[in-house]
This record gives sequence, structure tokens and C-alpha cells, in this order.
Amino acid sequence: MNAGITREQALDLLKKYNKEAFHIQHSFTVEGCMRYLAEDLGYAEDADFWALCGLLHDIDFEGWPEEHCLKAPELLRELPVTDELVHAVCSHGYGICSDVEPVHEMEKVLFAVDELTGLIGAAALMRPSKSCQDMELSSLKKKFKDKKFAAGCSRDVIRDGAERLGWELDTLLQKGLDAMKACEETVAEEMSML
Repeated sequence: MNAGITREQALDLLKKYNKEAFHIQHSFTVEGCMRYLAEDLGYAEDADFWALCGLLHDIDFEGWPEEHCLKAPELLRELPVTDELVHAVCSHGYGICSDVEPVHEMEKVLFAVDELTGLIGAAALMRPSKSCQDMELSSLKKKFKDKKFAAGCSRDVIRDGAERLGWELDTLLQKGLDAMKACEETVAEEMSML
């Protein structure tokens, strides 16, 4: 898999269309989780591609929320990106704001992880440590079941993501938690350099 661009190019494009720290941090988080999961699932040779798809998945969300996943191809084409990167980015919003279905395992992971990182991040902020490092699966499951907690994180999308991957929900929750633990420090470092 090839993105056709470097991380530096991708980051410059992300920053061109995203100014709010929250959106940039979310992009860094999804990037880190996608890299971790590529390696965890046996796609280490494609980890850079997975990570770049994570970094750019919400390229259009801040500026065009009503056109999310629809404006993305135009913005991405400012760089010599591949069709597979555009497809992957657009597929993460399948059924909500896009009719591009996630087909490849990487796209299915991106579809599931996008929402899940929001839930884990919100749960981490409620902890005394403000971190997911000391979070257990049982704690995350309680937050998942509480529909009022982080209500903007769609449990249906997370469940659908697990089903598309052929995983039990607990497997997805644990893998997402492990991925966020693995990238949390790197994301904090990236944010401190903005």
C-alpha cells in the first residue's frame, strides 16, 4: 500500500485545514492507533500507509462538517496522494456521511477506531491521571454502556466496526485501548510542538 506522500506533506496539509488543537490531537491519536494496529495485525510493511490514513481521515471535518468525507477528496488531491488513500479516508464515514464502504481490513480498522478513540479519550479525561495508561478494559466497558457518557461517540459505529472486522466487541475495545496506551506519549509530544 502506498500513500504517494510523506508524513511531512500530510501534516502540512492537515494543519492547513485544521487549526483547533482538539482536531489535530484527534488526528495524531488516530494516526498512532492505526500504526500500532497495523503492526499488531501483521501489516507492519504497510504501517506508514495506515498511519497516514489515520492522520488525514478528518481533513475536511473542521472546515466543512456538513460535507465531511465529501470534501476530503478535493483537499487530498492537492498532494499526489493515491486513490487507495482517498478511498480509505472517505470510507471511515460510511453510512453516516459517506457511501464509500470500508473494504480492506485497514479501512475497517479506521472505521472502528475513529469513534473508539473519542470514547477512550473522554474516559481518560475523567480519570485522576488524565491518562489511559491505568485504564482497564472493565472500566472502558462501563463507559461504553453508559449512553450519556461521551454521547457524541457512536456506540453503533463501534459495534458495527467490530462486526465488520469479525471481532468480538471486547476484542476491539481492548485493541483500541492498547493502541491508545502505546501512542499516548507520542501524541502529547506532538501536541507540545505545535
